[in-house]
Amino acid sequence: MGAWFAVEKRDGGEIRRSLQFFDQSGEAVHKVHLRPASNLYAYQNLVSSLVAADQRQAIDVYVEDGAVKESETGDAVAGVEELRERWSKMTDVHQFFGMLRKLKLGRQQAVQLVGSDYAWLVDNDALSAMLHHAAEDQMPIMCFVGSRGCVQIHSGPVKNIKTMGPWINVMDETFHLHLRTDHVRELWAVRKPTKEGHVTSLEAYDAQGNLIIQFFGQRHEGEMEREDWRLLAENLPRIPSAVTA
Repeated sequence: MGAWFAVEKRDGGEIRRSLQFFDQSGEAVHKVHLRPASNLYAYQNLVSSLVAADQRQAIDVYVEDGAVKESETGDAVAGVEELRERWSKMTDVHQFFGMLRKLKLGRQQAVQLVGSDYAWLVDNDALSAMLHHAAEDQMPIMCFVGSRGCVQIHSGPVKNIKTMGPWINVMDETFHLHLRTDHVRELWAVRKPTKEGHVTSLEAYDAQGNLIIQFFGQRHEGEMEREDWRLLAENLPRIPSAVTA
């Protein structure tokens, strides 16, 4: 078990309130910030009902022995041919994780090996280009950001894209995203087969091979992929990969 905190921070004349959740190793996994329209009374009641009796200024944290990163899955048992065969037979994007477990492959390993008809490297600047194009064309997208304890999903359009140093920021009224592009080591466009045709994602990985963020065109279960999203993803600037189909 980890720990969660009710945090109050003074910012000028304002008090900013949030609920912040940490895992047992002390890593932040989720934060919920109150907005001007939030129900302060409900927040205070929730905090009062759950406040811990122990308010020491230090907590115990534990380093997880044998913690496995996405890129560290032991000895892969799959060859490229087996990977490509299983990949080609997927009928739902949710089968992808099960395939990786079966083949003892990390996510990044799989996209590196499967071949350029299913996955190809794109220039890291494509992240900013994609968001700007989506905003200009009012194209609804899906954005998945995960940690070891939580996955957050935005589904809908993006509008206000701001670049500040290495950060790409989405500063919309109901959606904020702050993405460190200098932490992205590889950016892949990935095709996964479904019953409705293939689905294309844009996936960013860090230097340790961990997935930072994924983007899709907005779609619902059973729907075909948006043509405008597919056209955008397939025309982002590519980088030749050492592994080809």
